[in-house]
This record gives sequence, structure tokens and C-alpha cells, in this order.
Amino acid sequence: MKAFPVDLPSGHRNWTVLDDDLRVVPIADQWLRFLRFGKSRAELTTKSYAGGLALYFRWCSETGREWKTAAPDLGLLMVWLKYQPASTDRGPAVVVRGPGAEPARRERRINGVLTSVRGLLSYAVSVNEAPRSILAQIYELADSSDLPLEAQGEGSGLFYRLRAHHRTQEPEADVDRASDEEVVAMFLACLNARDRLIVLLLARVGLRRGQVAGLRRTDCHLMADSQALGCDVPGPHVHVRRRQNSNRAWSKSKKAWTMPVDFLVTQAFDQYTDERHEILGAGGSDFLLVNLFRAPLGAPMSPEAIGELCDRLAKRAGLSRKVGPHMSRRAFGSNVSDAGGSMDEVQALLGQKHPSSPRPYLIPDKSRLREAIERVPSPRAFERHGES
Repeated sequence: MKAFPVDLPSGHRNWTVLDDDLRVVPIADQWLRFLRFGKSRAELTTKSYAGGLALYFRWCSETGREWKTAAPDLGLLMVWLKYQPASTDRGPAVVVRGPGAEPARRERRINGVLTSVRGLLSYAVSVNEAPRSILAQIYELADSSDLPLEAQGEGSGLFYRLRAHHRTQEPEADVDRASDEEVVAMFLACLNARDRLIVLLLARVGLRRGQVAGLRRTDCHLMADSQALGCDVPGPHVHVRRRQNSNRAWSKSKKAWTMPVDFLVTQAFDQYTDERHEILGAGGSDFLLVNLFRAPLGAPMSPEAIGELCDRLAKRAGLSRKVGPHMSRRAFGSNVSDAGGSMDEVQALLGQKHPSSPRPYLIPDKSRLREAIERVPSPRAFERHGES
């Protein structure tokens, strides 16, 4: 069993699942196509789900289970996922158990596989490919009492929801941001104007790498007045839109929004425009960011290329760790907050839908935390105040 990419004539890509005879698994292919084109999910989402389903079908095959009725044994699947290594060319790998055995997959990956399995089984029920009874085997009816207060709503009554039966406890991961010093070091390590613009679009505008790679030249209105372009938004800005792009760039936000930019981004854009024209003239793709230094010249950069660029810049700058695109986005959100930006301003600038969405992006600068501690009066100050 394996996940397999499907490149369509339109230039878009979807993912499917092939069995050991390289035949498409029909129900998996049907669900993944529904997600990609019926629900407008990102290609990377269907890629992740396809990989999870390939593991599920492999487990069913190796343990003699039918995929439609294996839901009661998902607890055993969790154990299998934790200790079963990937298959090799010499046949299935041997499961190694016992104290001290290194897990083959961590908790987050196991939960990702379980999410894809629940999605497939729920879809199979909806299209009459599996019995409805399996829903009670993968979900339980839960009330809202264990939700955070902000998620319970203003009413005093309980409401009910479906909660997954099978889920492993994930260790809480540290969420980190790029420091201002790291961003500056990466900016100074750039060898050309295009790469400097990319660093600023990530760290100074706060776009995701898929949104950066998906920008078109027509999205960039960098004049003080853009009415001549048919746009009434004042000041320099870029329009962030979700599209089906040939370079597989994807905006996670369904909603299009306008992002104001400052003079640093405008200056970097002007320098990049001159650099691009010197190399390509009036040619090249309508995408903003294109290949200038390797073939095919003028082709749009991919989101993966932007991630690789960040890795190279971190090494070239001599940083002690990798600083990925999303760490720069967190730095942007945190800097807006540190500068006095309200939560609704951060939410709007990050292009997020829910008021609570910016919270993971707000990581205060350590110097601000130090200043907050130093503002707290000492016990001696309380004592002197009492004596007076």
C-alpha cells in the first residue's frame, strides 16, 4: 500500500492510494477526490490523508481485517502504528516491542493517521459503503462541560458533540518564533533582491509560504493611490487570495484579504522588479516570485523552494537552528502585539477567521517578559509603603 500523486491536465495535483498490485483503492480515491475538489482542501492535506490511509489499509491486509468493519480494533492499530516500521524491499519489517523500544511513529503522526481513518469511515457510511454502526465505534457522544470556557458559548446549557474514541496523548510541543536578530541575519545573508523580498514577505508581512509563492504581480498594489488599477484600498498593500496554482501554492485562508505593507517591503519590491527585468525582460510568469538563477527561468517558485531557501539562509547566516517560514510568521504576529496591536488587529493582519486563532502566534519577546517582571514591586517596597 502506498500514497501516490495524481497530476491532472490542469496542472493541479491530488493524491490517491494504491494497493500492492498498484491498483487504485476505490473508496480511498473517491474520498480524497471529494476532499480536494468538493471541499477545496489543500493538496498537502490530501497527501497527509493518503499516507495515513495507506497505513490503515496495510494494517488491515497484514492482520486479515476488512477495512469496513475494523473500527472496533483501532486500539490495536494504534499499537501497530507505534511499533511497526515501514515496509522494506525484503518484505514487511519486524515489529520490535518491549521496554526501551524506539517507537516507529510519534503521537502526532498516530493521531494524524486516526483522523484520516475516521474521515474515510464516516464518508463510507455517508455513501452507503460501510454500515452506520461503525460511527458509534469511532465516536462517542460528549457534552460541552470539558471544553474551555470561551468555547462553551454564552448560554448556560450544555450542548453535545461527537468525540473520537481513539486518540493518543500528544506531548505539548514548544511553539517558537524567529527572533528579530535571526530575521535580520537571514536578510543580510541574502545574495539577491528576490530573496530579500521573500524574507520580508514572511517576517514583515506575516504571510505563509504558500501565500507568498501564490502571489501574482497583479496582487501587488504598492502605490500610495491604486484607484487607477481599479482598487480603492489606500496605501501600499497586497491582495492575498486563494487560487488553484500551477506551482501548487495554496492559501490556507478561504477568505481573501488585503495586507498593508510598509516602506521596507515597497523598497524591496522595487529592487526585485529591477532585478527581474534585467534577467527576464518583460517575460516570465505572472507569478510574483519566479526562478531567476536556475532553469526553467521565469517559472514560478514553489512553496517547497521557499522553505529550502530559508534553510540555506539560516546556514549561511551561521544561525544555531533552522528558522522556517512559519517561525517568521509567528515573529510578525508577536511583533505586532508587542508594539501595542490589539487581538483583532493581529487576527486581521494574519488573515484569520476566528478571534482565538492568533493566540498560538503571540509569543512575547523575552526582553518584554523581563521588563514585566522588573515592574513588579519587591516586598521591601510594600514594607516601606506600610511604614509611611
